[in-house]
Amino acid sequence: MKNFAKETISIILGGGAGSRLSPLTASRSKPAVPIAGKYRLVDIPISNCINSNLNRIFVLTQFNSASLNQHIKNTYHFSSFSSGFVDILAAEQTPDNPGWFQGTADAVRQSLRHLDKMDFEYVLILSGDQLYQMDFSEMIRAHKESGAAISIATIPVAEREASEFGILKADNENIITSFIEKPNKELLSNWVSDTGALMQSKGRNYLASMGIYVFNKDILYKLLNEVHAQATDFGKEIIPDSIEQYKVLSYQYDGYWTDIGNIYSFFEANIALTDEIPPFNLFDSTQTVYTRARMLPPAKISGTMINKAIIAEGSIIHAASIFQSVIGIRSRIGKDSVIKNSYIMGCDYYETIEQINKKNENGEPVLGIGERCVIEDAIVDKNCSIGNDVHIKGGAHLEKTDHPLYTIKDGIIVIKKGAVIPNGYMI
Repeated sequence: MKNFAKETISIILGGGAGSRLSPLTASRSKPAVPIAGKYRLVDIPISNCINSNLNRIFVLTQFNSASLNQHIKNTYHFSSFSSGFVDILAAEQTPDNPGWFQGTADAVRQSLRHLDKMDFEYVLILSGDQLYQMDFSEMIRAHKESGAAISIATIPVAEREASEFGILKADNENIITSFIEKPNKELLSNWVSDTGALMQSKGRNYLASMGIYVFNKDILYKLLNEVHAQATDFGKEIIPDSIEQYKVLSYQYDGYWTDIGNIYSFFEANIALTDEIPPFNLFDSTQTVYTRARMLPPAKISGTMINKAIIAEGSIIHAASIFQSVIGIRSRIGKDSVIKNSYIMGCDYYETIEQINKKNENGEPVLGIGERCVIEDAIVDKNCSIGNDVHIKGGAHLEKTDHPLYTIKDGIIVIKKGAVIPNGYMI
């Protein structure tokens, strides 16, 4: 394992503008979106790397990267006796590359010059917007032992979601023989794979690319700078062509994995954390999820009935009930309020008693959620001030909407960051 740490550089792709996760990405990059009440999405791949003893990590960013830069700067510090680091590589104009990143492959290509003086044999390429726990050292070991040029982490998926991924087929030695990017449903019958008895019993008969790659250093440089010098994307261009030229290994992963690509998947992933035995286990000491240490007080709860909920530190709660919800850091929820099937992200700061009293005197909503509110099927972004007697109830019957205070997507109401919702407001 120590050899893999010395031989491997990890690159986490920050993604594009993240429009499908809007409005959560209106002022922050996708990897900086808060998840599980106290983490950021980027904490997931970084934590997986650290738990795999891979501690030389670059995060490539382009859009709204200020909060992500701040989070990483304040969070990831290695010993001065270690060679470990987590560094941001933001898109930058140079004489050779005057434009922004044009895709995943182009982002890595433009960043290679920062790797030139480093000693490594393998490059691990990861996405910054996925939720999973994986030991990358096992994948690198399989890659090395097979003599592959490229390895792709794959996961069995069902027919209903197969068209959203790159689908591949592999032989008995897990060498990939064919690949198709987001196939139409009428083509899927030709892409069924032997995914194992357990996966087949669940109807997961297709092998999908997870967007997680291991490249031999020399192969990556050759592909990006010579063979595919104009290619912009790994999944659409480089991977399909490489299967015919190189030995490309499928590394099948059977654990929990979800792509946080849109509001619905983001919402479902967070709410699933409240299950009795959640598919993503935050309480596994061997797979710690690291994040910024905030030195907050414990949550304080008075008179609230709570069932299937995650309550982050620093919260002050007087609600009537909280059911199947995630309550983020520094959340304040007033008396007789009901929170159901929702993700309340919390706040970046506390208001003082003087500020709260002044707002109350003026009839203004204070930071947090007021009294006698009902919030259901909703995401409340950070630093929102929601007044008293506010009703926010999502549902499939609601049409897609973009309002200055909120957005509705897939029946989920997303209250925008910093929104001020007046008393008695109803959505």
